[in-house]
Order: sequence, then structure tokens, then C-alpha cells
Amino acid sequence: MAYYTCNFPDIFSWIHNLPPISKWKTDSISVCISPSCSSQPSLKLSVAKNYQFCIVADYNLSISLWTSKPLKLRHNSTKLLDDESIFSLLINFVQDVLNYGPNKNSSFVLRVPRIDFNNSSFKEIFNFSFLTLAFIICIYEAPADLRSTSIIALKNQFSCPQSRQASKLLVKILGSNIEEQWMRSVNLAITNWIVEINNSSNHPMKTPCTLFSYSFSTQGLWKVQLYCPIIAMDVETYTSSLSDDNLRFSLNFHQLEGVIQLNHKVIVRKKWIEVMVNTDNIRCDVVRLVNESLMSERGAGISEKHFPSRISLQLTPTLQSNVLSISVNKSSDNPLREIGMEKTIEAGFDPPNTYMGLKVSAGETVVTSMKPWKFEQSVNGDGANLNWFLHDSGNGREVFSSKPSVFSLIQPKAWFKNRYSSVYRPFTKQGGVIFAGDEYGESVCWKVDKRAIGKTMEWELKGRVWLTYWPNKHLTSYAETRRLEFREVLHLNLA
Repeated sequence: MAYYTCNFPDIFSWIHNLPPISKWKTDSISVCISPSCSSQPSLKLSVAKNYQFCIVADYNLSISLWTSKPLKLRHNSTKLLDDESIFSLLINFVQDVLNYGPNKNSSFVLRVPRIDFNNSSFKEIFNFSFLTLAFIICIYEAPADLRSTSIIALKNQFSCPQSRQASKLLVKILGSNIEEQWMRSVNLAITNWIVEINNSSNHPMKTPCTLFSYSFSTQGLWKVQLYCPIIAMDVETYTSSLSDDNLRFSLNFHQLEGVIQLNHKVIVRKKWIEVMVNTDNIRCDVVRLVNESLMSERGAGISEKHFPSRISLQLTPTLQSNVLSISVNKSSDNPLREIGMEKTIEAGFDPPNTYMGLKVSAGETVVTSMKPWKFEQSVNGDGANLNWFLHDSGNGREVFSSKPSVFSLIQPKAWFKNRYSSVYRPFTKQGGVIFAGDEYGESVCWKVDKRAIGKTMEWELKGRVWLTYWPNKHLTSYAETRRLEFREVLHLNLA
């Protein structure tokens, strides 16, 4: 049996090579998808003579955990399934993964473009779709004595290079709308699994991958997409232990969804090549993984969630021998301050034979206008740093590295109270942020040796995102900041 990843079988090849039923010697054929000790049951994919596939827990009496939809077959085929039936099975996998998501009751038509069955990418997409379905089925449906070992066996496959590459191929054909639903289904399952492990263990559990990210490079544009369940992000600071179960539910059952889009332009000068990069869109949202009614019932309400407090990007050519210089387009801030003087003179007459007392006091009033988000550019070697910081409008401190004061927690007009409905909110109505070229479009310019013309330059984009929770409408003093890091490789043709 061939293997798709280091331990996961090549399900596509196994199904593709199944003989017609007339040549079967048993009532069903199965393949192990989750190896186990000899004393424990295993997880298998089985197909019976009714042309339905099942994921089963292989006890003495098998327990079915998932069953496919009936397949339409052409009986003159020399194999059990023809290409059309295998494609229908792929759609079945994808649809059932989506059915485990927060929008499982919403009605939509899943449209997936036709894929060349002879293309190796189809096999990768098919195997990864089934791997994802099997992983989710284990979390929700597997018996307790089988669930832990099967999940651990399957989760390691998500970090394999083959799986990461296949996941990028899959989301590309699904389209952005279905991609979001797919990732919410997967990260909801991962969140439930981590919550279960954390409730039964003193050792916090990590997600199979710290986050899911992918990138692509095209003419004039670089794009990076990020997804990460909040519960899987590293906790950087917190005020105290969280004992409020409702608030914990609200904070856990969200995911970060981020998009980074950078415009790039190549200009050939007389003596060098200029590579210009500027911000097109930086979008960061914190999205619920459960529906509103469940969040209100088990959580602290839909208004209690993290918000972006800092975003940091570093863009660097991986090969720097051809780089002549780098220039940023934004100066360091030189803020305007309005200063007013207040003077008070107090005079009085004292009794005879004493000196007249004269008291003078002076006070200084400083008025400064400040935007909540501060943007900075800086240079590190041949790399450009782009940083966005959210500041506390009450004291001017950076939010990601501070905590709310006791006084501000009881102030109903503090900036972080009702933060998604206030006219002065530093976020979108949904609680995210958008940094676009209208305000943050300053460019960075690299001058490159002209001998590099016609070559493809490789660039490394490293990023960090901080999410902070301060109380919104819920009565609590708890606050925390979480952080994630990512790295993607981008390409640019110097033509």
C-alpha cells in the first residue's frame, strides 16, 4: 500500500485500484487509516457492495462513524469506481467537512471546478480532503478509548510538507468564500479538541500547526492568507488566572483571519533596478467559531473577544548580494504639541513689621492630538519593517504590552468599553482592522544591481500579530494578549 504522507495511506490510489464487485472474495474491503497497538482497535476506511464508503472503528463488532452518500456507477467499468464517481466522492468529503462548521445549517451550493484526473494534484487534493474529514470525525465521533490515539496519529500528518502543499491546492479550487467556511470547520474541531485535552490535563495542548497560512505571487501583487484558532496562539501577557467559564468560552471559540496584500513594481533605471513595495491591504479579523445563540448561551456574549493590538511585518530579500540600498518613504513621527501657560498670582497684606507675602504659581497645559493606530517604517540590514501599534487613548501607552487600569475598568466611557459600536472605535464594526493604501500606502524602495535583470528574486515575509482582550461589556478584570508568528516565501521576476 502506497503512502500519501509519512504514515497516512494513499487513499486515492487504493480506491482507484479497487476491483469490480464481481471479483471480490468478501462482502467488504477495507484499509487501515490510523495504526494502533495490537491490543487496541484501529480506524479503517471500508467499502461495501452497496457502493458506500464508511469510516469504522474496528472493534469485534465494527462501529460506523461516517458513511458516504450513495454513488452513481457505470457498471461496464473495469474498476469499482470511474473518474466521475471518484470526483463525486471528493465533493462528499468537502461537503461533510463543511457540515461540521458553525454555518452547517446555512443553505449553499458547493461548486468545485473540474480537475484533470490524470494530474497529480487531484490525488493530493483528494487525499488531503479525506485526511481532514477523518481527523474531524475522530474528534467528534470516535469512542473515547480510540479517539486520543487516532487523533494524535492523524494530527501529525497536517504538519507534513505534502499536506501543507495539498491544502494550498484545495483552498485554491474551493474559492475564498468556501475556503473561509472550510477553515472555520477545521479550527472549530481543533478548538474543541484542545479544550477537551486542557480540561483533562494540566499540560496545554497545541494545535497540529501553529497556524495555517499560504501565499502566492503574481504580477504586481503578493498575497498571504492566515488562519489560526485563538486558543492555539501563544499567551504573552495576562493579568490573572481566568476562572470565569463563560468568558473563557467566548475567548476560546474564535479564530484569527488575516490577509496581507502588498503591491510591488519593478522599474529599470540607467544604472540599477528599483523594486518598489507598498501596502495594498492589511486585514485582520477575529471571527466566531460558533453561532450567536450558542455564544450567548454558553459564553459571555458576542461582544467579548480579542482585538488586534499590533501587527509587525518584515520583508527581506533572501539573497542580498545584488541589493545596493534600501529606502523607506515615511519619516519618524514629529508630532505637533500645543502648549499653553497658566499663571496665578496671590497677594496679601500681613500685619505691621512683617514682609508682604506674594505667592506666584505657574502651570503648563499640553494639548496633543493622537490617532489610536501608529504606523512606523524602519530598516534592519536590507529588510524593511512595517509596524502598526494600537495605543490607549487614555494614557498613550501601547496596548499590546500594557493592561487596563483599575480606574478605567469602572469607567463606562473608557475607549475599550462598547468598542465595536462607538463612533470613535479604532476597529471595524465587526471588530477587525483594515490598513489600506489611502493612509498607509508609503512605499519601500530597494535598489538592485542591474546585472540581476531577468532573474527571479526570492523574498522572505516574516510577520507577527498580537491580539488583546480587555473587557467590553462583561464585568471582569481579566485581560490578556496573545501572539502568533508566520513566515512565507514570495517571488518577484526582475523583468
